[in-house]
Amino acid sequence: MDARDLPKELCRGVCRALAQRGFATLVEVPLANGRRADVLAVGRDGELVVVEIKSSVADFKGDRKWQEYRAFCDRLYFAVASDFPPELIPDECGLIIADPFGAAILRKGAALPLAAARRRAMLLRFAAIAAGRLRRLTDPGIDDPELG
Repeated sequence: MDARDLPKELCRGVCRALAQRGFATLVEVPLANGRRADVLAVGRDGELVVVEIKSSVADFKGDRKWQEYRAFCDRLYFAVASDFPPELIPDECGLIIADPFGAAILRKGAALPLAAARRRAMLLRFAAIAAGRLRRLTDPGIDDPELG
């Protein structure tokens, strides 16, 4: 596998594993603060999870924007490949080891429940993005920009 494909492959494994746990997932989700979550997942109970995928130690160390995702989820996770040193992941964040075929949650992220207004906004954003992506699949000619 080409190193450039690793984030996409890890993302697939993460989404498969979350789906098996009852979560609906979207990838590359724009957030209201201008950031883009690698994976945004909604559980059956409305729990919102953001998963930040890191393809290498250098990718992790060079990226400190992950803290800006906390305001948009109940739990924050990092997903990494099996050769990633797990001790680098902050204790308050969950840890997922992923490959192209699935993933294992080794540590749950600390629960910091969202305020009701933010939860509602995020659930509506999730629904609108999902509906727009589905619409573009069924009508490829539509010019429908994604929420930013």
